[in-house]
Amino acid sequence: MNGDRIEMSQRERDRLKVMALMLEGKRTQREAARLLGLTDRQIHRLQHRLHVEGDTAILHKLRGRPSNRRIDPSHRQKVLAAYRDQLLGFGPTFAAEKLAAGGLSVAVRTLREWLMAEGLWQRQRKREPHRQRRQRRECWGELVQADGSHHDWLEDRGPWMVLVVMIDDATSKTLARFYPAETTEAYLDLLGRYLRRRGRMTAMYVDRDSIFRAEDHDPNDPQPTLTQFKRALNELEIDLILANSPQAKGRVERFNKTAQDRLVKELRLAKATTLEEANEVVEKVFLPWFNRRCAVKPASANNAHRPLHASMNLAGILSLQDQRKVTNDYTIRLENHLYQLLPPALPGLRGGRVTVEKRLDGSLHLRFQGRYLKYKALGPSGALPPNPRSLTPAQTPAAALTTKGCAAKATQPSAVRLTSRRSGRTPAEPYPPKGIATVPATIKARPRPGQAWMKNFRLRGSKPLKQDIPTLAK
Repeated sequence: MNGDRIEMSQRERDRLKVMALMLEGKRTQREAARLLGLTDRQIHRLQHRLHVEGDTAILHKLRGRPSNRRIDPSHRQKVLAAYRDQLLGFGPTFAAEKLAAGGLSVAVRTLREWLMAEGLWQRQRKREPHRQRRQRRECWGELVQADGSHHDWLEDRGPWMVLVVMIDDATSKTLARFYPAETTEAYLDLLGRYLRRRGRMTAMYVDRDSIFRAEDHDPNDPQPTLTQFKRALNELEIDLILANSPQAKGRVERFNKTAQDRLVKELRLAKATTLEEANEVVEKVFLPWFNRRCAVKPASANNAHRPLHASMNLAGILSLQDQRKVTNDYTIRLENHLYQLLPPALPGLRGGRVTVEKRLDGSLHLRFQGRYLKYKALGPSGALPPNPRSLTPAQTPAAALTTKGCAAKATQPSAVRLTSRRSGRTPAEPYPPKGIATVPATIKARPRPGQAWMKNFRLRGSKPLKQDIPTLAK
C-alpha cells in the first residue's frame, strides 16, 4: 500500500465487489456470506471495518507475517520422534492420548495431518454416507456443470462428434458445441466462449476425467500435478469440484439425454453432414429453444459472474503450456524442433526456463518471467552429422566407389585426412585420388650434430660418446 494505491489480489478484488453490492443494499448479508464462504458474523464484522477503514479492510491483517497460532516446529519433531520410537502403528486418537500422558500434548486432527504428511498413517475408509437430492444454487453463475456427450449425432451421415456442454446450475442456461473428440482443447475452447459471453463463474462441477484430474496424483504430495484445465481455472480464480458419481451432476446428464433425443432429430431435419453444419444447428435452433423453454428463474436475482480482469490474458491462459530450458546459445527444443530466441538477452534467460504457450489458434508464444519473447524456428533438430575425421577408407565399400551415377556417389561419405600443421579442430581436406601418397614416411627426429651440449650426453640407441667424438671431429 503506497499512498492512495492499494495492492490487492484477484481474490480480494472479487471479495470487495461482493461486499460493495451488499453495502449498496442490493445483496443481503446471508447471500454475501454464502458467495464468499464466510459466516454471517464475519460478514457483519467485515462490513463494519469497511465503514471505518475503507477498502483496506479487505486486506488480510497477517499479510507478510507468520501465523500467530502456528505450532513450534521443535514440538512437532519431538511428537513425531516419540511416535516413531514407541507408538508406531497407533491410531491418531489413541496416540494423542498416550502422547498427552507423556507430556506432549497435541490435537488429534493436527497429529493425524502430521502422520499423513510423514507417511505414517493413511486415511481410513468410512461407511457410505447417506445421500439426498441437492437443491439448485441460488445465483446465476455460482456453479456451472460441464460434461461431454458421446453419441452418433449425425446417424452415419458424417464424422463422429462429441457434444461438450456447460450448463448453469441455478438457471439451466446452457452453452454447448460439437468437437471432434472430448479433449482438453475442446473444453478450453468452450470455456473461452463462455467467459467472453457471460464472465467468470464461481465454480465448475465436473467428473473425474483425466482432463480435470491428474492420474498420477499422490494424496500426500504437497504440490500435486495440475492438468492444463485445472491450471487455467486456478489462474482465472475459478474453483473446480470433482463429482463422485454421474448422478451428482444430474443436471448436465439430463441435458445430454434431451439432446440425444431432440438434437439428433433437428440435425436430421437440417440434413447436417459436417461438424460445421451441426454447430450451426446447435447455435441457431437447439440452444435458443432449450434456453427459452427449459431454463428456470433463479432463487436470487443477483448475478455471481465476475468480469475478466484486464491483467488476464485469456488467450495465454486458455493454452497448452509447458516448460523448456534455454541452452547456452539461447535455443530451446520443442517436439524435435529448435527455436532460436532473439535479442534482447534478459537477465537469467540463459540456463533458465521459459513457458511455451501452444494457443488454440495454432500460434506458439514463449514467455519468460511475465514477458513474451521473440523467436524464430530453426527447423527439425535431428541427429548431428558424423565427424568427418572419424571416417576411414575402409568404411566406404569399394563397390560403391566404382559405381557410376551421381546417386551412388551422394549416398557414400568420402574419407578425409587431417591437413598438415593444423589442430584437430580445423576442417579436413578431401582424401586424394588413389595412387598418390597421403602420409609421408616417418622420419625419426635427430638433433643437429656438433652442438655443445652433446659433449656430455649421448643419444639413446647410439654408440658410446667416446666413439662418436672422432666421428664428429671429422
